[in-house]
Amino acid sequence: MSDPVRAYVALGSNLGDRLGNLQRAVSLLAGRDGVVVVRSSRAYETEPLGPPQPHDLNAVIQVSTALQPFDLLRTALDVESQMGRVRTERWGPRVIDIDVLTYDQASVDEPGLAIPHPRMHERAFVLVPLAELDGDPPLPDGRRLADLRVDPRGVRMFAPSLSLELPTPSPTRSP
Repeated sequence: MSDPVRAYVALGSNLGDRLGNLQRAVSLLAGRDGVVVVRSSRAYETEPLGPPQPHDLNAVIQVSTALQPFDLLRTALDVESQMGRVRTERWGPRVIDIDVLTYDQASVDEPGLAIPHPRMHERAFVLVPLAELDGDPPLPDGRRLADLRVDPRGVRMFAPSLSLELPTPSPTRSP
């Protein structure tokens, strides 16, 4: 592992206990080697992309990670799998969606991974919570947040920042 860098990760859920799903994803990511969750945006409710489905809850977290970009992506995909994510249709309903938005100031354009996330500048449900954590994040093609026309309509604050506390294990009882 290398020296830790700052990365931003987007979380989204529109099935089941959406807020609980976001919180569980934070806890699972925080429990992984090489990932420290530093802070979280508030949770926002938004209209879904894609086919008809329930409204999304979205948040962005800042992590400090010693993982390389592909390893951070693999960790995110492992958490999705652990939470029961099933990919059946593009932009379809999901218990959790985790996207790596930025990785320090790095640009990655490889099959399976593009950083900064190639469509983040088009999505208010990403930019509004991201702007809470970083007023000038790296965006695709060198864009700046201040230069974008972000329409925050349809992005409604739903809940305060997600907890960064790891759950306390239940004490085990001796027979």
